[in-house]
Amino acid sequence: MDQQRYAIIGAGPSGLSAARALQKAGIAFDGYEAGAGVGGLWDIDNPRSTMYESAHLISSRTTTEFAEFPMDSTADYPSHKTLIRYFRDFADRFGITERFRFDTKVTSLEPVGEGWMLRATARDGDLAQRYDGVILANGTLAEPNVPTFRGEFTGELMHTSAYKSATQLTGKRVLIIGAGNSGCDIAVDAVHHAASVDMSVRRGYYFVPRYLFGKPSDTLNQGKPLPARIKQFVDKRVLQAFTGDPVRFGFPKPDYKLYESHPIVNTLILNHLGQGDLQIRPDIDRFDGKTVHFRDGSSAEYDTILLATGYTLDYPFVARDQLNWTGWSPKLFLNVFPPSFNGLYVMGMIEASGIGWQGRYEQADLIASYLSAPPVQQAAFRRRVADEPWPNLTGGYKYLGLERMSYYVNKDAYRAAVKDAAAELRRDPSASSASHKPSKKKARA
Repeated sequence: MDQQRYAIIGAGPSGLSAARALQKAGIAFDGYEAGAGVGGLWDIDNPRSTMYESAHLISSRTTTEFAEFPMDSTADYPSHKTLIRYFRDFADRFGITERFRFDTKVTSLEPVGEGWMLRATARDGDLAQRYDGVILANGTLAEPNVPTFRGEFTGELMHTSAYKSATQLTGKRVLIIGAGNSGCDIAVDAVHHAASVDMSVRRGYYFVPRYLFGKPSDTLNQGKPLPARIKQFVDKRVLQAFTGDPVRFGFPKPDYKLYESHPIVNTLILNHLGQGDLQIRPDIDRFDGKTVHFRDGSSAEYDTILLATGYTLDYPFVARDQLNWTGWSPKLFLNVFPPSFNGLYVMGMIEASGIGWQGRYEQADLIASYLSAPPVQQAAFRRRVADEPWPNLTGGYKYLGLERMSYYVNKDAYRAAVKDAAAELRRDPSASSASHKPSKKKARA
């Protein structure tokens, strides 16, 4: 019987994780990457990259790096230049680079028999190849979410995905719509170049400093996780002591609790607000030429509007029903397996504070454990997924009902569930079927 072979789409951190896990498990695979090399969005020269010159990690190096390949840097929050070198070194060190076809864009996946036909375009022409399964690792931060507004803006309107350097904003009156981590980074860049900078926000945010008590803030409390309510109570008061109340700088009061949405890891924005370098504006009402009217009745003129409005999931090469797409995102077991177990596997469709690339490698290890398990164990795993409630991945937090939060997980709950599932698949199939009994029923997330 011929050895089964799988395809991996994407050579960013998730694709590299998948490649390394399959490699260690002795599973044959081919990789496909639309860019010229590994790194995904961290390669600022990749046409699909959303990276900008001032970008750095917002999680610290030691909580983000691959466990088996520590980063060759002493910086707590390395820049994108360090990170692209890190991914290239990782891929070269483990012989992964040569397993990918670069400058090759996958255009379609179609079921054929018990496998998948992958079609792609490359510099040397089109190709078609059958695989027993496909791992989708093409990223979650490539397709801009562009909202619609009343009226028309006649100045420059662009999504932050097109932003590369603060010099693009030199001398301009700039409005940034949205205040996520990228929006706040760009605002801090812009105050040194733009004629003026405003930010339009519709809800409040929690701001986490990069350092607490002299250490990277995400390296604290790395032991047993605190219950959600206790952590929210304690951390909110720590943040108040270190950053004060963002409301006094013009932000709305958050209508949710800490960690129920992704916090902003940037307190420089508060410094610049305190210095009068920029100001907060309310939500948009309408555009009128270069004039923007806000919901509070105020208005102002701008030359450039930057949409810091995030990204939308995009798997354009495969039919949505194949991924059990419901609402804003696919509904997958552990954000990996379609309930139909149709030979598609999704890598990296997780957003979580502090999960790092090691968390994504554990996700890849789960896929490799499933693919290399005996058929009887694969079947038992599928039955359990079909018959039992899925693990609750929220960690007790009530996440906001937003598109970008539809695949958000708590890192501790998620990593524990993934490790349990991988251990189940590696368990001796001759062991009693009663050896795996959940200690308590868990609701679907």
